[in-house]
Amino acid sequence: MRGGIWWILARLLLRVHLRFPVIRGRHMQDVLEGYAKAATADFIAAYDGLPPERIYEHVIDLFPNRNAKVADIGAGTGRDAAWFAYRGYDVLAVEPVRELRESGQALHAAPNIKWLDDRLPHLGAVPAHGTFDLVTLCAVWQHLTDEGRAIAMPRLATMIAPSGMLIMSLRHGPGATGRRVFPVSSGTTIETARACGLRLIRRQDANSVQAGNQAMGVSWTWLAFEKVG
Repeated sequence: MRGGIWWILARLLLRVHLRFPVIRGRHMQDVLEGYAKAATADFIAAYDGLPPERIYEHVIDLFPNRNAKVADIGAGTGRDAAWFAYRGYDVLAVEPVRELRESGQALHAAPNIKWLDDRLPHLGAVPAHGTFDLVTLCAVWQHLTDEGRAIAMPRLATMIAPSGMLIMSLRHGPGATGRRVFPVSSGTTIETARACGLRLIRRQDANSVQAGNQAMGVSWTWLAFEKVG
């Protein structure tokens, strides 16, 4: 049976999602509006000023060689996308919040970054850009409900080239005002990914690199998966 119980659960959740179109996207729209309201000059400067080397320190050794294709889902101001581009990757920066996307385009105009207005969980516009050697979700997964995650994971899996990787961070702890987060289970995420043909190659718990998050008791789990086949 394809994928076992987790695959069946994901399909059932997708059916529920499709039967309730009004409810399904409201919470995500609230999150995006929260980011739009928060996108002041100070917020953008603080976000863009975080060093990617510290953020990705637990998985950086897994990154592909130069000339790889990378999709940065929830790219924000393009901080990580610019770093990936500097490393020699061709980057698709996917960001649904106009205020962040336009700031990113202004701040990071590297020729090997393409910007795309698209959103989880469906990522309907991404497939036109082909598959990727690396897909990243940094500080994104917590904004999806379990239902949304069950829809998003198969979508993400289809974006990844054979032997390509998915690297994501899971937030544990409270969210910022106006940007709702939902509890996330590392075990459930791993099993859902496995049902979509993604094999876990690293799991690493980590403290937040931001003092404000540390004060709130926020921690992270980094997960890295390789696409099987």
